[in-house]
Amino acid sequence: MSKHEQQLSEYIDRLNAEQKPIEHDTISESVEIEELYSTVKRIRSLKEPAEPNSDYEKMLVQQVENELSRQKRLPRKKGMLFTGIASIAAILAILFNMFSPFTNSDIVNAMEVAFDDVKAYHGFLEIIATNANEESTTQARLEVWANRDGHYVVKGLEGINQDIVTGNNGKTKWQVNPNEKQIHRFPAFPDTYHFAFELGHEIKEVTNALSTKVIGDDTVIGRKASIVEVTPRGGQPYRIWIDKETKLPLQKQTAMHNALQYTITFTDIDFNETIPEELLSYQVPKGYQEVESSPEQIVNSLNEIPSAIGYIPEMPKTIPEGYDQNYMTIIPNQGLVKIYYTSQHNDNKLVFIQGHAISPITPVRTATLGKVNGNVAEIQSPVYEDVGILGGGGLYAGMTDVSSIRWQQDGFEYVVIGNGALKELAAFVNSLTNDAFEMQSTAKNSGTTPQFDVPYDMTVEENTQKSVDAGSSPWRLDPVAVAQVFVSLQISPDGIIGDSPIDLQDFNILAQSDAEAILEVSSNQTPITTIYLKRLIRPDSTGIWTVVGYD
Repeated sequence: MSKHEQQLSEYIDRLNAEQKPIEHDTISESVEIEELYSTVKRIRSLKEPAEPNSDYEKMLVQQVENELSRQKRLPRKKGMLFTGIASIAAILAILFNMFSPFTNSDIVNAMEVAFDDVKAYHGFLEIIATNANEESTTQARLEVWANRDGHYVVKGLEGINQDIVTGNNGKTKWQVNPNEKQIHRFPAFPDTYHFAFELGHEIKEVTNALSTKVIGDDTVIGRKASIVEVTPRGGQPYRIWIDKETKLPLQKQTAMHNALQYTITFTDIDFNETIPEELLSYQVPKGYQEVESSPEQIVNSLNEIPSAIGYIPEMPKTIPEGYDQNYMTIIPNQGLVKIYYTSQHNDNKLVFIQGHAISPITPVRTATLGKVNGNVAEIQSPVYEDVGILGGGGLYAGMTDVSSIRWQQDGFEYVVIGNGALKELAAFVNSLTNDAFEMQSTAKNSGTTPQFDVPYDMTVEENTQKSVDAGSSPWRLDPVAVAQVFVSLQISPDGIIGDSPIDLQDFNILAQSDAEAILEVSSNQTPITTIYLKRLIRPDSTGIWTVVGYD
């Protein structure tokens, strides 16, 4: 910013703060800057900045254009003219940012556009915990490196994870513990670790929020910021501070939950082209013991695979739109091949696993069924049991946001597993099988209605969703567990003491979509034969299930 632009910016700040600029009582060093002050004063007097009319922008542009035309008619040196145009352009930008109706959608869009230009960033995060008595303590300080591909390296500087380094380069995840002189290696996906206040994740959350509202201005680490209240779908409102210059989040304050509220702040942040290669490379430090938790070996091409596992793997004829192939791995002692894909517009990941079929598919009782070329396809959403080649493919069972489709053909077993919606997995299987995959009719399309409706209170459901979002009662994300509790309480309305009277194995999923599910009950302990459930708050893997009827 030039000296004149800086002077203009400070001049505008004082006007906006309803203060008399000192320039009103002094003689300016430049006729040009004096004229620009005058222009600003006239524009500033046009309207109250807080609530401009819809034609304000048009009027502002016209005013500046008139000023430009007037100045062009004045004799002046070429350099001065350029400076004048640049300064007026700066005024236009500054005034537009200050006085334009910075709507909620504007600020969300501005964040998305700004993040599009971010390739990688490096920063220092401070996490402050505040209790109900407004007593605050520093819970942790972190140094983070992250890029747009979801790769990261995080080092604890203060707190319970001090000195521990966690990294994920998309192919391997690792954690270095200097105190134990060990480095633990894990599969890159699924990755349950997400460092606090990851910019891409936060912007995605704001974009998908129920509502956003600009509620004021503030200064964070010396930078001017807009305070935005975000109301997520089914969650409690929280606040983020958006840097007025970069349009990116600087700080987040969570809602008070269990008498604790967290304020997470980037105390320093820089934007870079990449994460330094030496940080993102998996290396075993000298003197450290490697604890191998991932038997997968990365291969560079298909040519390397047959000699290692004894067959040429199937490859998709086309990659579904919106996905890119990342890399391939093998597990030689199990004869498995895994091909990893990542969605282009979000952080969804898919893995295509294949290997020799050891035994015919016996679908788990909690699965729904489909067909591939007339063969049974087992659909788990979420994955309840690691069966077949899933048992050797990774630690997927129990991950509430991971679904799978498994089938066999010509002596081989195949699995598509991922954290996207079921319809994304289905589209991927169809691309692999030439549209030979048939998914069982979903509950939504089945036309089946329960004999008895179960009333529910949306306020209670919303509060329950908030509680689950905060980490409580994760079983509400499992339709089988929700059905089990419902049926058990019909048998023991005063509460369940000890083991449930109905076993999980007594439930079969008849149909399931992202929003609805129908379960069959096969126990002689209850007259209930069918349970109907819905995701009332969010029809995705993060939404709780609620029983809405039964037969």
